[in-house]
Amino acid sequence: MSERHPDIEVYVKNSSARALINWVTEISDAVTEVKTRGLSHEFSCTLNGIDIPVLVEERVVGKPWISIWFNSDQTPWAIDLDCATAITKALDVQTRCIVNGWSEGDEPDEWWRVTPDGPEKIIWNT
Repeated sequence: MSERHPDIEVYVKNSSARALINWVTEISDAVTEVKTRGLSHEFSCTLNGIDIPVLVEERVVGKPWISIWFNSDQTPWAIDLDCATAITKALDVQTRCIVNGWSEGDEPDEWWRVTPDGPEKIIWNT
């Protein structure tokens, strides 16, 4: 689990795209919107001097879930769980992310559920 993930993706429950974008804006040096199309919001943020493409997708796993994807291995978070924990702490929401980076043989339904009480491994069947 200590290996850096090639990108970071977190699912956020019962939040809004605006709340996630505002959070990214607060933690970033700069944010540049690229485009919004329907429920997809693409933009770039600068974190520690590195430009990182970000995609926020609303209603990805049913109505309560929003996905945020940082398309870079140069984020401040080594693994998805680090980012999920940061979002949960900042926005007081439940987040979910994969337990490990995607590797052959991994259980695809094994996820972290992160609440203000901390992370818990679950099997997430959609």
